[in-house]
Amino acid sequence: MTVIRSVCVFCGSRVGENPEFRAAARRLGELLATHNLRLVYGGGSIGLMGVLADAVLANGGEVHGVIPRFLDRIEVGHRRVTSLDVVESMHERKAAMFEMADAFIVLPGGLGTLDETIEIVTWRQLGLHDKPIIVVDHKGYWEPLLALVDHTVREGFAGKSTRELFHVVSDVRSVLPALKVAAEDASGKAAPAKVL
Repeated sequence: MTVIRSVCVFCGSRVGENPEFRAAARRLGELLATHNLRLVYGGGSIGLMGVLADAVLANGGEVHGVIPRFLDRIEVGHRRVTSLDVVESMHERKAAMFEMADAFIVLPGGLGTLDETIEIVTWRQLGLHDKPIIVVDHKGYWEPLLALVDHTVREGFAGKSTRELFHVVSDVRSVLPALKVAAEDASGKAAPAKVL
């Protein structure tokens, strides 16, 4: 049985222009906490990262942040999280978050979020992991990315199964059901998945 206890969320170090993105991050944090899912994230106290971490903490959840030393100052490492690892590089940050997570969720964000998302999907494509990846296309934010992925398939630079590497949902309320389905797929549907 594939059991999901810890999820890594990739999201922006800015809050963005649309206040609904903040509301979505807050709601996801509440859902993670109430379902006893540990949040693993980039360790910042600002942007959607900060909103998300604060919401998990406010609802009694566990938060583990991982932040590179040079970003600890820029993104103001979150000092109230359950635990915070300060590492030396972006590569160490991504590797640590990968190791601690049973699944990945993608909220709106900028280039850093894109980098993390593309890398984790690529690692799955290469067979380095089979952890569920859920892209939250809130208010159509990720439509350009999804169109680009489809374009790479049409042009023959990616296989037709590329879109099967991740699940897309339109709002955070759909994240936990999608995680359950993705976890069942990852376990070959041999046994029911359990999202704690």
